[in-house]
Amino acid sequence: MSETNKTAFQAGQTTGKAEEKSNVLLDKAKDAAAGAGTAAQQAGKSISDAAAGGVNFVKEKTGMNK
Repeated sequence: MSETNKTAFQAGQTTGKAEEKSNVLLDKAKDAAAGAGTAAQQAGKSISDAAAGGVNFVKEKTGMNK
């Protein structure tokens, strides 16, 4: 194998490794974003449930629930 071919082969290997690392990082970023989205949805539901509970409490105490 000539020196030029060896260098080209090594450059190709390096490029492949860099692409694989990039794909792994992108997958991790996607997973993190999906997890954050799920957490935000759950937090929103908790806030909504708490607000609804507060409204019902006020209705009961003021007699508006009848």
